[in-house]
Amino acid sequence: MKTDSQLQQDVIAELKWEPLLREAEIGVAAKDGVITLTGTVDGFAKKSEAEDAAKKVAGVKAVVEKIEVKYPSSWAKKDDSDIATEIVNAFKWNWEVPGDKLKARVEKGWVTLDGELEWNYQSDAAEEAVRNLVGVMGVSNNIKIKSRTEEVVEKAAIDSALKRNWSLSDQEIRVSVSGHTATLTGTVDSWYQKDEAGRLAWNAPGVWNVGNELVVEYAYD
Repeated sequence: MKTDSQLQQDVIAELKWEPLLREAEIGVAAKDGVITLTGTVDGFAKKSEAEDAAKKVAGVKAVVEKIEVKYPSSWAKKDDSDIATEIVNAFKWNWEVPGDKLKARVEKGWVTLDGELEWNYQSDAAEEAVRNLVGVMGVSNNIKIKSRTEEVVEKAAIDSALKRNWSLSDQEIRVSVSGHTATLTGTVDSWYQKDEAGRLAWNAPGVWNVGNELVVEYAYD
């Protein structure tokens, strides 16, 4: 078990462990397993990396992210049309992203992605490609998933995938299926396990949506 103070120190250590964040000035507060991140970073990729790093720490139940993105004044300022052009090129050179099926809108550095793809990993790859671009202030991923296959989602197949995974095999996860939606309920020990369970559910053929309702439970001193 951890105290909030120990959890805070673990998150700080995890942030410093990531090469991208070692020079970043990020404040960390912990209360009852909820981590709040504050400060400023010089890129949206670092903002996202900080949130992801905090979620990896055992005992973190939720992350409240209040980090601001401020690009150095010495960097060449990019307008929205410049960013839009770079997004098109980023999609073009990424084999995981069917760029011809996506639309990107840019407003004051904030990117909104729309479109329809066959697999969730393609949506994740598109968001990842955008958030690493200089000038991007944030990303709203509105991409919808619609598999070409109309086959029925097999609950048993998702159950088996969860049981095969070393980090989830002993967790209390329940799977329910309705149409093309798979819903996960129950408890897990970490946010990493919650994300991993969701990722596995998304891999099932025929899944168009995953309701990840898993609760992260951890005992504190």
